[in-house]
Amino acid sequence: MARWEGEVALPAVPAPRVGDEAELLMAAQAGDVQAAHRLGRLYAQRGDRAAARHWWERAAAGGNLDSAYNLGIWHEKHGSLDNAVAWYERAAGAGDAEAAVNLATLLLEQRGDVEQARSWYEIAAQQGSRAGARRLALMCEDTGETSAAREWHRAAAAAGDASSAHDAGFLAYACGHEEETVHWWECAAQSGHADSAYCLGLFLQASRDPEGAEAYYRLSAKSEHPGAASQLGGIALSRRDLRSARAWYEQAAGAGRLEDQRMAGFVCVELGDARGASHWFGRGAAGGDAESAFNFGLLLIAEFGDLGGGQHWFRQAALAGHHGAAVELGGLLSAAGRRSEAEEWLADPPPPTWDRPAEPELMARAELAAAVTGRRGGVALAVPELAEILGTWDLVTRPLRDHADVIDWLVNQSRLHASAVEHLASVRGTLLRPGSGPWPSPGEVRHVLTTARELRRRLGPSSARHGGRGTPRPR
Repeated sequence: MARWEGEVALPAVPAPRVGDEAELLMAAQAGDVQAAHRLGRLYAQRGDRAAARHWWERAAAGGNLDSAYNLGIWHEKHGSLDNAVAWYERAAGAGDAEAAVNLATLLLEQRGDVEQARSWYEIAAQQGSRAGARRLALMCEDTGETSAAREWHRAAAAAGDASSAHDAGFLAYACGHEEETVHWWECAAQSGHADSAYCLGLFLQASRDPEGAEAYYRLSAKSEHPGAASQLGGIALSRRDLRSARAWYEQAAGAGRLEDQRMAGFVCVELGDARGASHWFGRGAAGGDAESAFNFGLLLIAEFGDLGGGQHWFRQAALAGHHGAAVELGGLLSAAGRRSEAEEWLADPPPPTWDRPAEPELMARAELAAAVTGRRGGVALAVPELAEILGTWDLVTRPLRDHADVIDWLVNQSRLHASAVEHLASVRGTLLRPGSGPWPSPGEVRHVLTTARELRRRLGPSSARHGGRGTPRPR
């Protein structure tokens, strides 16, 4: 088809040249529809909108669908919405899938006519339009029609749409179809979709394939994906390759990720670079990360002798609920003779928080669950909370050799109500085996987290650590 978009002719057929004008004009005036269409393109290239419209109208009246489509674009840009809709309808009704997509988009975005928009997207998709299939899939997702959404995402992905391949992978993951998940994320990753490469890395990590995971993290990192850089930083740190770890963490930290700013600070401490550590802890602290603020305070005192700065950041971290910072602040205030204020912090510090690192495969499952629930405007579950739930279960069930009666054992040992432990087990099962149940709501996660903490208090060893001065913590 010979199309025109904006002021640029699409070279589906040879574009008309200026020297062709007289010949085209004679043919168009004699009723040659194709000549009228090409003449319209020539005038559009020159920027003569009125002449372009005139000849496209002549060609469209003679049945030229490309001219009807171009007139839809012309009116969308320079005319009226009603006329754009009319011309797109003319072309779409005669079987032009691109016109059907444009028409549906106008109806949806300009008129809010969801029903008619969906009808035209369906027509376009059924005619093989990749764009139509993708838009239809997204509409189906928004209305909760998961099966139809998967079908249309697959159609768009099979036609080469990397974004729909990415989405098809997520929908398959949520249903527990692992082979299909890998297939679509791999397709998207090989097409340059960095998020899919990253998600596939997480999936392989969750499946205990660290070598495969690293390969896809590196593929994703080529597109400067901050999550992939963070993962590679953790891998390098586990190998004690501190310089590589620093480079990766700093790349992720530069994208504004607080946890990676903190980790970059820890690695700088290990490398003996106090100023580098100060920079990254300071950025994390200023961004509201309590752990960074606490470590910034430790660093200011230990490396620079700045008691005032240390006290300031301990206070910020303590106000944000950091147990260790409250204890350190109480000690500083006591040493400064401010005993009354010190006793307030020391008598009732914030409760210790969970900072035991979960296994890499559990962290990957937590991050995938957060990504699934946060799609299409959903409320993403919090990765640290999910990791704490998964990590707590592993911690408190570690003494068991046979996990067949694990719930009864936990109930008997902890004296918690059976329903609370069963709910925790159910949420854990969904996180580890997607598709086995509906994703938990944020409220359910908070409820289950309370149960996990009570289990840990009653059965597990203390997990609260104040952290050494500048000691990097494994993720």
